[in-house]
Amino acid sequence: MVAFWQSAVHTGALRGLLVVAGILLAVAISFVLRGLTVVAPGRAHVVQLFGKYKGSIREPGMQWVNPFTNRIPVSTRIRNLESAQAKVNDADGNPIEIAAVVVWQVQDTAQATFSVDDYVKFVSIQAETAVRHIASSYPYDSRGTGAMSLRENANEITQRLSAELNDRVTAAGVHVIETRLTRLSYAPEIAQAMLRQQAAGAVVGARSKIVEGAVGMVKMALERLDEENVVELDEERKAAMVSNLLVVLCSEQATQQVVNTGSLYS
Repeated sequence: MVAFWQSAVHTGALRGLLVVAGILLAVAISFVLRGLTVVAPGRAHVVQLFGKYKGSIREPGMQWVNPFTNRIPVSTRIRNLESAQAKVNDADGNPIEIAAVVVWQVQDTAQATFSVDDYVKFVSIQAETAVRHIASSYPYDSRGTGAMSLRENANEITQRLSAELNDRVTAAGVHVIETRLTRLSYAPEIAQAMLRQQAAGAVVGARSKIVEGAVGMVKMALERLDEENVVELDEERKAAMVSNLLVVLCSEQATQQVVNTGSLYS
């Protein structure tokens, strides 16, 4: 600005020199200012010079780099990705609905920029693929077999999902911090049938416990009667007593007492 102002005061050759000097200074200042780069916290800039990767700027603040370089901003903040609800057949062939949330972060800014076209879209597609693969690798319910299942081993399943997804997105310079299942259920067309199956299994299990306890009580009663010589029972009377006790102990409804005034043999 001073050179231009002085050029207006002087005349002749000196005026021309001042104008040229002013133009050169303006170009030089613009060139220097173009190299200034403001890096915000949680962001990085990938520096590229004539198509060649020269490094990444990660330290927050105002940085200066070669003005001829191209600086590509990349977010390094922790992000959440919720996968779309997927309908998949589990290991037993039952249709289920499953979805997961993925917590991830860019670690290698150069890979995120140059290895894939769009690293955000890449992570989204790979997350859906990994969720589908995990869901089809295990049954929804073990049904008492002790095998690993989606419903009963959620922590182990999410750990394996995180490991598989990490393997898939490493090429894009992304690190998966955590995954969690946000939805897991049978598909609507079989939900009622599977709920009835689970209810039937619960009833069978409860009945087994009741019968097991009733048999123990009958055995204890017979042993106590025999030890204390309360009454002497033959095999037929023991069978009748066992039958009556099992009916009383295993019945769902209250039993009605009947007083037998006759003999067991008449």
